Amino acid sequence: MKILVTGASGFLGGAIVRALIAAGNDDVSILVRRTSVLDDLGPAAEHVTLVYGDLADAASLRRATSGMDAVIHSAARVDERGTRDRFWTENVRATELLLDAARRGGASRFVFISSPSALMERDGGDQVEVNESLPYPSRYLNHYSETKAAAERAVLAADTPEFTTVALRPRAIWGAGDRSGPIVRLLDRTAAGSLPDLSYGRTVEASLCHVDNIVHASLLAVRSDAVGGKAYFIADAEKTDVWGFLGEVATRLGLRPPTRRPNPRVLAAVVATIETIWRIPAVANRWSPPLSRYAVALMTRTATYDTGAARRDLGYAPVVDRDTGLTEFLAWLDEQGGIEVLAEDLR
Repeated sequence: MKILVTGASGFLGGAIVRALIAAGNDDVSILVRRTSVLDDLGPAAEHVTLVYGDLADAASLRRATSGMDAVIHSAARVDERGTRDRFWTENVRATELLLDAARRGGASRFVFISSPSALMERDGGDQVEVNESLPYPSRYLNHYSETKAAAERAVLAADTPEFTTVALRPRAIWGAGDRSGPIVRLLDRTAAGSLPDLSYGRTVEASLCHVDNIVHASLLAVRSDAVGGKAYFIADAEKTDVWGFLGEVATRLGLRPPTRRPNPRVLAAVVATIETIWRIPAVANRWSPPLSRYAVALMTRTATYDTGAARRDLGYAPVVDRDTGLTEFLAWLDEQGGIEVLAEDLR
C-alpha cells in the first residue's frame, strides 16, 4: 500500500511514519518543506520518499497524492498562536485541498487526525463518558476548535464508496518525543512557577491519549472496512486526574506542584484582557497567549470519552498504559536535559 503522511516533522506525524516503517510498509511518502527538520524520524528517514510541497499549494498536493492508496493527514496548526484567517488557511483550506488532491489522485482512504476540542462548547461544562453522538458546538472556544471542527466535517462529508474517509479524535497526545504539546507546556509553566492551580480542590478528569495509542488507531483506520464517513474518540484506557497527574509528574521531576489559586473573577478578567490583546494580528502571529479561555477549559472541565465505537469498528485497544508511558516519557525528558532545556524554544 502506498501511503502519504503529512506532519511527519511533528510529534504525531513522525511517530506514525516510524510505526509504518516498523510494520513493514516499504512505500511511505511524506509531504515536507525543504526547511523541514526530520531528525526525530531516526533511521526511518532512510526508508521514506520525500515529497516537497506545501499544504497551501494545490499543485504540489496533486503531485504528492498522485498514485497514493491512502493519506494520513496529521499536519495542523495546533497551538493558539495565529489569527483566525491563518487557522482557516492551515487547518480547513489545506484539508480541503488535500482531500480533493487525494481523491483525484486515486487514493481510496483518507485518515484525518481531528480533536475532541472540536466538540467543546465555548460556555459549556463537563463532558463525562460522551460518545460520537455528541453534536458540534453552537459556539467554539477558540480558532483551533472551530477550524478542527470545520475540517473534520469536510473530511466526513467527502466519504464515498470509492473514497473512504475517517476522523480520529485523540486528546492531549503525550509521550516520549513530545517537544511542544500540552503536557510539556504545563510542565514548563510549573517549572517557572507561573502555573496556577485552577482545580480549586475539585477533581478534573480527562481521557488523555498516549502517542503510541493514536498511532495504533491510525494504522487500524487505514485498513478497517467499517469506518467510512465516521469520527472516533481515541483515548488511553485510564481516566486521568489532570491535576493529580500533573502533580505526580512535577514531583518526580523535582518541581513544586502548583498551589496558587487565583480569584475566579480576577482570572476571568485577566483572560478577557488577554483575548482582547491577542486579537491584534501582530501579537497573535508571534506569540501564544499566556492564558486563554481554551486553556482554562482544558484544565477545569472534566472530559472523558467512550471509545466503544473505536473498539467495535477499528478493533482498537490501547497498546501503552499510563504508567509505562510516563516512565518512558520521564526517561526521554532526562535525555533532553530536563523540561527547562526542552521548552527553551516554546513561545
